[in-house]
Amino acid sequence: MVFRPVLRSQVLFDVIVAVLLGVVLLLLRTGGGNGPLSIIVVAGLTASLALRRLSPGLALGIAWLFAVLQMATWQTPDPANVLIAGVMFTTSAYGSARVRLAGLLSAVGGALVAAGYIGLQDVQQQHDAGFTRTPMEFAQLVLGTFAGVLLVLLLPWLAGLVRRTRRLASVSREAQLLAERDAARADRAVAVEQERVRIARDMHDIVAHSLAVVIAQADGARYALKADPAIADQALTTISGTARRALGDVRELLGTLRHEQGTAPTPDIDDIEHLVTEMRDIGLDVDVEREGDPSNLPTTTQLAVYRIVQESLTNAYKHGQRGAPVRARLTYRPDTVEIQVINERADDGRAGPGTGHGLVGMRERATMTGGTMTAGPRGDDFVVAVRMPSVPASGQMPRDRITSIQQERTAR
Repeated sequence: MVFRPVLRSQVLFDVIVAVLLGVVLLLLRTGGGNGPLSIIVVAGLTASLALRRLSPGLALGIAWLFAVLQMATWQTPDPANVLIAGVMFTTSAYGSARVRLAGLLSAVGGALVAAGYIGLQDVQQQHDAGFTRTPMEFAQLVLGTFAGVLLVLLLPWLAGLVRRTRRLASVSREAQLLAERDAARADRAVAVEQERVRIARDMHDIVAHSLAVVIAQADGARYALKADPAIADQALTTISGTARRALGDVRELLGTLRHEQGTAPTPDIDDIEHLVTEMRDIGLDVDVEREGDPSNLPTTTQLAVYRIVQESLTNAYKHGQRGAPVRARLTYRPDTVEIQVINERADDGRAGPGTGHGLVGMRERATMTGGTMTAGPRGDDFVVAVRMPSVPASGQMPRDRITSIQQERTAR
């Protein structure tokens, strides 16, 4: 692009500064035989300075044009040539790669051309005056001119390069800060989503299991009310206790939403015995095999084991074959925990392929600890198999896993 996108205020400022400098230089210029042409040169260099930021490449071209005009008309260099230094600055500060290279070549080439031009003028002056310089004096004049012009042109170009580098570093830093801010927002979103998923999972486990027990006991109490009031009274007592425990768990869970210090319900390995007893009371034939010592398991692992067993037994009661035994095996090793729950599938196909909310929650728990889970039909049985490390591998679920869980829940 020939012109850069700049603010109008910047263009106006550049024009005003260039015009003021041009007027001052016209007032200070020395008279000569080429007066009108020198005014044109000053005006042209002033125009190049005014355009330096809007179009560095065009400004450089205009500066060269009028510098060549100045030499072609055999004018003596004057202070107006210093305006070219401002153009050189912008070629490296704001110009493209080609314009920057053109500016560098112009600094070196302009110094060579200026040295040759001054040398020729000096030879002409010597001829007109009838004297000659020694070769050493002539060489000193030419080399001094070259060094002086190169200094005037190259230093602004280098200063512009430094300005450009600092500006790019500032932009890079701003981009880095924006990226860090976006990453922090994404991390907060992941943490919020993870907490939401955890609360939804715990709520499902509490409510689904408690309602299954309550419904089973209520149905039993209704049939036993006339035949054996004592059994009905025992069922109502179980319903009351189960509902109270569920209500307490839900209150604690809701506390985590209202207060940061809220604690979620945290049953442990020892509560599995009470869970099995409760499931047997509602008619589920549960056989539990244990191997190893779970006493050294951390709280998070114990909670995961309890919830997985709870959900597996609840699913077996709701979807498995009525009256068929359920076999649960818990294996505790120093580095891993294995859970396997097997129940006979119902003849009406109520045991699904493993895509319900409960199974999704179990997969989440296994994933949270760094473990794996499989659930699905195996012959006439439905098998849930979980393998997880004794010590959770990480306390945070990966983002891609959270996205997968969101899609699974949305599909529900």
